[in-house]
Amino acid sequence: MAAASRVPGWQFWSGLAFFVMVVAGTFAGIGWLYYTAMDAQEVPLKRLVVQGELQYVTPADVRTALLGEPLGSFFSADVDEIRARVEAMPWVAKASVRKEWPDILKVFVVEQAPLAHWNANQRDDALLNQEGKVFYANKEVLGEGATELPYLAGPEHAVAQAVKHYRELNELLQMNGFAIAQLELSQRFSVELMLQNGIVLRLGREALLERIQRFIDLYPQLQAHKEAPIDSIDLRYDTGVAVRWRDPEEQQQESS
Repeated sequence: MAAASRVPGWQFWSGLAFFVMVVAGTFAGIGWLYYTAMDAQEVPLKRLVVQGELQYVTPADVRTALLGEPLGSFFSADVDEIRARVEAMPWVAKASVRKEWPDILKVFVVEQAPLAHWNANQRDDALLNQEGKVFYANKEVLGEGATELPYLAGPEHAVAQAVKHYRELNELLQMNGFAIAQLELSQRFSVELMLQNGIVLRLGREALLERIQRFIDLYPQLQAHKEAPIDSIDLRYDTGVAVRWRDPEEQQQESS
């Protein structure tokens, strides 16, 4: 009887030992798989593919920004952190990042679309994008396109208002053969424009579209009124305008 009672005990302990070994082996295997997956040497990201309609950013620029720090393995690479690093590049507006098995990292880049220079007398690298937001970037990549962008200036807290005035006024002017080269919004929100033909328009704070329309209506008469080119037109009157023509001597100095 004593020998028979010891048999179940031996079977129990041997079964328990086997179970413990299986569990330990399973956890060891899981641990090995985890560390292997997280090891960039074991499951490396070998290919970086940069996509998008690129004009100001090159694939090499993106690679330089990303490869300055370790990316991790296919499994450990954090796509949100990588996206943030790409979006920190000056000419990048948005980016999306995804991984493709077994070793590809794909980055899709949306560049900033410049609308205008912003407060260029304060910062040479300040620009406005098409959404009316300020960003700072090297303008040299624009090439000759930098001279084609208008110059907007105003209080830093009034960016949206300056952009709104530019869009509305420039649309009306372009319909009639003019275009804005510069727009300045004063601290008191008074608007002054310089057109691409060099004429300065002082509009004030109210009825801006009506005053632009008055300029458009009067321009043929003003242009024919005197041989000298128009220097500036003050439209801050309920009726009429004040016109200043360029001095012939100044005109000769500028042409020489």
